[in-house]
Amino acid sequence: MIKSIDDFKNVFFIGVAGTGMSAIAQYLSGIGKNVSGSDRYFTPDTFNETKEKLMAEGIQCFLQNGEGINEKTDLIVVSTAIEDTVFEVQKAKQLNIPIIKRSEVLAMIAKSKKTIAVGGTSGKSTTSGMLFDILEKANLQPSIISGAGLISIIKEGKIGNAKVGKGEWLVIEADESDGSIVQYEPEVGLLLNIDKDHQEIDELIEIFGTFKKNTKQLFVVNESNALAKHLSANSKHDFSIDTKSGAGYIATDFKQDGLTISFQINGIVFNLNTVGKHNMENALAATAVANQLGVDLKTCAAALEKYEGIYRRHQILGNKNGVWVIDDYAHNPAKCAASIAACQYIAPKVIAWFQPHGYGPTRFLRTDFVKEIAAVLRPEDEIWMSEIFYAGGTAVKDISSNDLITDIKALGKKAFFVENRNEFLKTVRPHLTTNTVLLLMGARDPGLEQFGKDVWEQL
Repeated sequence: MIKSIDDFKNVFFIGVAGTGMSAIAQYLSGIGKNVSGSDRYFTPDTFNETKEKLMAEGIQCFLQNGEGINEKTDLIVVSTAIEDTVFEVQKAKQLNIPIIKRSEVLAMIAKSKKTIAVGGTSGKSTTSGMLFDILEKANLQPSIISGAGLISIIKEGKIGNAKVGKGEWLVIEADESDGSIVQYEPEVGLLLNIDKDHQEIDELIEIFGTFKKNTKQLFVVNESNALAKHLSANSKHDFSIDTKSGAGYIATDFKQDGLTISFQINGIVFNLNTVGKHNMENALAATAVANQLGVDLKTCAAALEKYEGIYRRHQILGNKNGVWVIDDYAHNPAKCAASIAACQYIAPKVIAWFQPHGYGPTRFLRTDFVKEIAAVLRPEDEIWMSEIFYAGGTAVKDISSNDLITDIKALGKKAFFVENRNEFLKTVRPHLTTNTVLLLMGARDPGLEQFGKDVWEQL
């Protein structure tokens, strides 16, 4: 029975190229485990950047054909996307090798360190990255397991979503989408927000309520989010943050000047090279936690002034002929609206393109997408969508992105559908005027990174 990270040495990841899986694989390799893995995206004679970076970390990579699994393998790790019918899973069962979910391994890792778990339906990756940078600036030598790559770590030639430090603190994202957040028992829990995403609000409040109960020492809540406020501070071990008043940590005087923001936290001035009020809240959350761990506010401000951002989180690809191209991971209604709003400070016109992912999630969130996006669009702004990303499986294809566009149009907004995203740039060109932001939004589809690069290069 595998109950802790001390109970295995040789571990194999099925689907190791996934963001969540690769982060844990790198962390385990960094603490001395023998790590290997396979992925359906690894194909013969084809370059794969993730594969190359994993191998550079000492992680052996195999085709997804079972050749990497043998009698010496102590443990198999799978993501929720890996089904029992996969050949490698069947081989592991024949060899009686224990098989556990990615989230279970992360829970074991979290128990081995003093862990800060960052939860909420939006902002987890960014806030985790900010907090990691602050703790590094304070010379606490933290570790991180993130859902996205930190630019500062990517510059070291790594994937960027994991790093092993010598200190006692570990920063992790606590994911509510699969309910795995309830497995963690962190020293510090941070709740950013609660918005309808993968589950109904009542389910989310119950999940985050369990997260709070499981937190050992300190629970920090963002009271600026109305639903998160339900779980706000009510004991001497809890602290709240807000952008108004009455909280332990308050952010005020927000200003955005193009691609930079400034504000004050408890009287200390913060300047960041990022955009949007939501990033002021993320910075406030990271600062509040760090300050509770003994890092003074001036050190927090100094660290965040050098913050380089997260990959595909409002990542600026550049400006051509007066058009800014920005790539963003936004994929739920609140995130899409916040992303568009942040770009409105940059230029008088925002053209946002969005590719929803999954027919079930799009159907579930249809009304919310329409309401949130329509509400944030200015008269000169536009929303474009391409067809829903389909990752395979038995999904019922009874909804289209065009249904959302039709609904938004009916509310008097400028909304357009271009089924094939490869036709988007050609179709949108007549709409691109000087001093415009072209915002690209979407998640889960591994082709979106290249799509963003192609749009920028062909603009």
